[in-house]
Amino acid sequence: MEHRFNPLRFFPTLGPHEPVLRVRDGDSVVTATVDSQGCDHRGESLAPRGNPQTGPFFVEGVEPGDALAVRFVEILPNRTDGYCRSSISPRVVDPEYVPELPAAPLARWHVDSGAGTATLVAPESKLGRLELPLSPMLGCFGVAPRGGQTLSTITAAEHGGNMDYNGFTAGTTAYLPVFEPGALFFLGDGHAAQGDGEIAGTGIEISMDVRFTVSRVRTEAPVRWPRGEDEEWIFTVGNACPLESATRAATTEMLRWLSSDWHLDALGAHLLLGQGVRYDLGHVGGAVSTVVCKVKKSLLPERRQDAS
Repeated sequence: MEHRFNPLRFFPTLGPHEPVLRVRDGDSVVTATVDSQGCDHRGESLAPRGNPQTGPFFVEGVEPGDALAVRFVEILPNRTDGYCRSSISPRVVDPEYVPELPAAPLARWHVDSGAGTATLVAPESKLGRLELPLSPMLGCFGVAPRGGQTLSTITAAEHGGNMDYNGFTAGTTAYLPVFEPGALFFLGDGHAAQGDGEIAGTGIEISMDVRFTVSRVRTEAPVRWPRGEDEEWIFTVGNACPLESATRAATTEMLRWLSSDWHLDALGAHLLLGQGVRYDLGHVGGAVSTVVCKVKKSLLPERRQDAS
């Protein structure tokens, strides 16, 4: 069944909030998100800034200990103007370089979904009117966190949150551990495009129209950190501080996944990762870092039929 939900209220936190819509296993939802400053498709402010979220969506039959699979079917900018910060974060340059960081007015971009491009409009620089290909993604999404917590949308942990990984695009399925009945799924913080690591503290921020499908996943071994897959890759996501802790979380989760779903023994999983792994960066400009551990599907043995 497909549901159409027009959001009127948005949350600055992920937690056990009253659900805005109840759906069933296998249902699809068509909805919209506001941008990171709370503005909708008309540019009207509907919520305070700070990655306000659409949701939560309660998925009937999903219980703590399950995983929630969310397939992003469509993620589409629904207006033509986006913005980003114009200077990268002091956290990702040498301390002695910080005084050289330029003044950072918001940069403005013209987003043309038909042409598939984002074109820099302002401020003026020797770069000119840079044109980038669109790659729409969601920077922040997740479920209600462990232990009944209510956590800010500017951070991330096992439940997901502000991961800012540019691999979460249409066609990708995310797997999230479930800590509350119904999972309570939230989404927001759309980016028309974003460089690796979100090192400027933003992507090209914009409101989105989103279509996604939810399903319950029962696994022999629990999902402990967010996972994902697309046509080419499987990947696991670690959200922690410092960066090394995020790397450890993502790598350990991948080792567990290779064991539970692909028959690999410990030696085989370690040999595969040792030479076949790739790492991507999600958010690295804030207090919590996101590291993504990736393996090409072409390197994997046949998947277990009962696996997610």
